[in-house]
Amino acid sequence: MSEELQQKLRSQLWTVANTLRGNMSASDFMYFTLGFIFYKYLSEKIELYANEELKEDGLTFPEVWSGKDEELKGDLKEACIQDLGYFVEPEYLYSTIISMIDRKENILPSLERSLKKIEDSTIGQESEDDFGGLFSDIDLASPKLGRTADDKNKLISDVLVALNGIDFGLKEAQEIDILGDAYEYMIGQFAAGAGKKAGEFYTPQEVSQILAEIVITDKQRLKTVYDPTCGSGSLLLRTARSGHADAIFGQEKNPTTFNLCRMNMLLHGIKYNDFDIRNGDTLEADEFGDRQFDAVIANPPFSADWSAADKFNNDDRFNKAGVLAPKSKADYAFILHMIYHLNDGGTMACVAPHGVLFRGAAEGKIRRFLIEKKNYIDAIIGLPANIFYGTSIPTCILVMKKCRKQDDNILFIDASREFEKVKTQNKLRPEHIQKIIDTYRNRSEIDKYSHCATLQEIAENDYNLNIPRYVDTFEEEEPIDIKAVMAEIKELEAKRADLDKQIEVYLKELGIVE
Repeated sequence: MSEELQQKLRSQLWTVANTLRGNMSASDFMYFTLGFIFYKYLSEKIELYANEELKEDGLTFPEVWSGKDEELKGDLKEACIQDLGYFVEPEYLYSTIISMIDRKENILPSLERSLKKIEDSTIGQESEDDFGGLFSDIDLASPKLGRTADDKNKLISDVLVALNGIDFGLKEAQEIDILGDAYEYMIGQFAAGAGKKAGEFYTPQEVSQILAEIVITDKQRLKTVYDPTCGSGSLLLRTARSGHADAIFGQEKNPTTFNLCRMNMLLHGIKYNDFDIRNGDTLEADEFGDRQFDAVIANPPFSADWSAADKFNNDDRFNKAGVLAPKSKADYAFILHMIYHLNDGGTMACVAPHGVLFRGAAEGKIRRFLIEKKNYIDAIIGLPANIFYGTSIPTCILVMKKCRKQDDNILFIDASREFEKVKTQNKLRPEHIQKIIDTYRNRSEIDKYSHCATLQEIAENDYNLNIPRYVDTFEEEEPIDIKAVMAEIKELEAKRADLDKQIEVYLKELGIVE
């Protein structure tokens, strides 16, 4: 996809979003717009698929469905569900709704039925978990869409027509990511406008790239990748693509964001049977039991609350550390959960607030356990402040392995000072990202940037992993030549005296002073 086409597509999408923008908040109109994009995608995809299947018969999808050959209809429906995971009749397609708009008809009842038909077609099928409730956040009766039924109908019609004018390039198989990339762009833009809530569903692509490149280091291919707090799935997708993963697994607590994630998978061309995304609280109700994965990545909510209930003292994810993460700071609960689901040959990489590196009490005990007893911590990477939407706090990346090659040290990277400021956000540029990745892979020691600290060095620091203890970024100021400074002051004072005399002459000439 050319840069020019990509920019055009993004501009069109943003224009569509703005149609809704005056009526509702950024996060609300995000779900409507992205939901309709997804509906358009599913409609176009099944039309293309069905017409291709019927090519030898010299028939089209609408022709077959309006005909009387029930056996052909049944075979076509079965093929669609088997290969695509869903089925929708021609009368419920996006193009049909557009025709209704052209005829100035009320589309809302038909649109609602259309969205339900897609979900219902998967009931009892292997794809049911991947499609069920996908459109549940699109409330066509919402007062946010307008005061009257006519107002609602007009607004939704305007949005659907605008989207219809966008060519997502579905006919070109090699361009399958056009729509997926557009979708990612929209999520990122909405994240910027949604403020704090953005962190619930979106990890900036720059950070996703670092995490992905870290977990695929020394691996030709990933069999499985897992994210326990997967949000909209951007991090999962990036990692899966980089590692050519066979299967994708994730869990997301927020039902709306869970829907976004499943849509995002399908829009990026991931087949319904190649991903398994679950809805639920990862810590309180782990959906994946004792399953382990090749790569585990996450951007969990920073210092979130969790129950820390007594039952977790007997939970295999947490009990080996001897103490639970505090109720008000679940960071180490997420970390221990991730380690539990990591296989012996895999790599885990997650984003965390700096507090996990040095906070004491229960967290200090868990940190010591991970270093002294398990030796799982492979690297600590300090990131610039203000690179995540909704928070300006500095963050770090924790890298862990159960079987480490360099098991006598921990690599510390201080990348906090290398970024570009863009408006109110700090951005990592390609050169910043590459430096982090190269330094990690080579375990390079770079002055004022990185250091491999021995386990003995860390023990002497009482298992405190605060980066400045290991990477000295102090810049000595050049010594001041006092004699030269004094000479300069004298010279300046002499010049000032001369100027004072000149000013006095001018003032006398003007008669201002005698």
